Amino acid sequence: MAEIKKIIEGLHPLERKVLPVLSSTSRFEDIVSKTGLKHVEVMRALQWLENKGIIKIKKELKEMAVLDRNGEAYAKSGLPEKKVLRALSKENLALDDLAKKSGIKPEEVGISLGVLKKKAAISMDGKLVKLADPGRKLLEKESFEEKLLAKLSKAGAEVSLLKDEEKFAYENLKKRKQIIKTSPLKLVSVELTEAGKKAAKEKIDAKSADSLTSSMLKTGAWKGKKFRRYDVRINVPAINGGKRHFVSQAIEYIRKIWIEMGFKEMNGNIVQTAFWDLDALFVPQDHPARQMQDTFYIKEPSKGKLPSPLWKKVKQVHENGGNTGSKGYGGKWSEEEAKKNMLRTHTTVLSAQTINKLKKEDLPAKFFSVGRIFRNEALDWKHLFELTQVEGIVIDPNANMRNLKGYLKEFFGKMGYPNVRIRPGHFPYTEPSAEVDVWHPEKKEWVELGGSGIFRPELVKPLLGIEVPVLAWGLGMERTISEYFKIKDIRELYKNDLNQIRNMKAWMR
Repeated sequence: MAEIKKIIEGLHPLERKVLPVLSSTSRFEDIVSKTGLKHVEVMRALQWLENKGIIKIKKELKEMAVLDRNGEAYAKSGLPEKKVLRALSKENLALDDLAKKSGIKPEEVGISLGVLKKKAAISMDGKLVKLADPGRKLLEKESFEEKLLAKLSKAGAEVSLLKDEEKFAYENLKKRKQIIKTSPLKLVSVELTEAGKKAAKEKIDAKSADSLTSSMLKTGAWKGKKFRRYDVRINVPAINGGKRHFVSQAIEYIRKIWIEMGFKEMNGNIVQTAFWDLDALFVPQDHPARQMQDTFYIKEPSKGKLPSPLWKKVKQVHENGGNTGSKGYGGKWSEEEAKKNMLRTHTTVLSAQTINKLKKEDLPAKFFSVGRIFRNEALDWKHLFELTQVEGIVIDPNANMRNLKGYLKEFFGKMGYPNVRIRPGHFPYTEPSAEVDVWHPEKKEWVELGGSGIFRPELVKPLLGIEVPVLAWGLGMERTISEYFKIKDIRELYKNDLNQIRNMKAWMR
């Protein structure tokens, strides 16, 4: 009993009002009615009482049949087929006059005739509608459908409790437009535990004080008052502080790595012309990456402007190599193809625009970007159509592939992958080209995370005016960070699940 007494002394004012009525009722609505509290206040009190082990809350989901818009109208004025029968009891009616004479809507004529034909209540003589003997009998009594409408108009009905004739009417009416709809109803009831039964028998003072205030101390009003006991062991709701999305945390860390290595950040528009995204990078105009199935093109405005006089230099490089020493791709380069607007397919477009702004005296220079790119790919566990690319370039007359591997090794080392290898690959705008692999410390295997290389003269010389080695890499950020967060399906990075965001560990490398 001592434990029960402690529980009662610690009851909240809402609990003190609710507990006494639980001996006489278990229905939620009855509890609300007897206490005079709001629904939300009763629910809150019940949850607290359940936490204390005094009650058990039972929740049951039931399917309720209720009237829809037409059903409410028919419950008041009658079903349209009954109106048709009344009109036909006075005279035979032409099909075209049926709606007007019976007082129903034209769209209700077809369904009314269909219902009455099934019951043999009418006969048709060409376009003349006549009342049959079964129809006269139907006029004299209330149909199952009418009885059900009258029942549902009061408070609805639980579908599982409908009688056989009501179920028959329910199925018929459910097939018709906006007469009956089914709504889920959550029923809440309460059951007292053994401890609860004992507590409910105790005398509960509804006027206990919740807190000791400064005015009570000044006036002495605290004397003789009963104060509520506080239970420091009780479970309280978790409070989740605001924080950055875990992917954003990783992005900020990546930005910090490159900035600490002396790189400057590149930024630019998501919508670019094919010229900057592809042509300036020496990607041929018949390359598969330009097809609709690989690239998102913009419908309006569909075309952009070409930078002059740069586009003429790029045109020459594509057609015959220009002054780069290359033979180019041959054929005719299309200005219209280059003007097409698109969502950028890689952040290398920013590298091209950055190089174009540099002068010889700006060298050496290093730049990076962490930006969204878009690929027209089918969404699955390892592919996204919107993803983030980590881009980097180093423009330096003395740069070489050993330097390239050094930058990548430094970056991936800080990302948790100390072993990096580069192996031969192919990209239209780099030569030599290399795939970037890291040794996965848990899977014990090499994992591909990006591409790299040295920009071709056909890319650099038109943009910069001189031929200089430019180290370049483009790395997939999502694949790089997924392992840290123990995410196997890349789509889970962006599913915006509040529980996932709240419980995900912070990015700490």
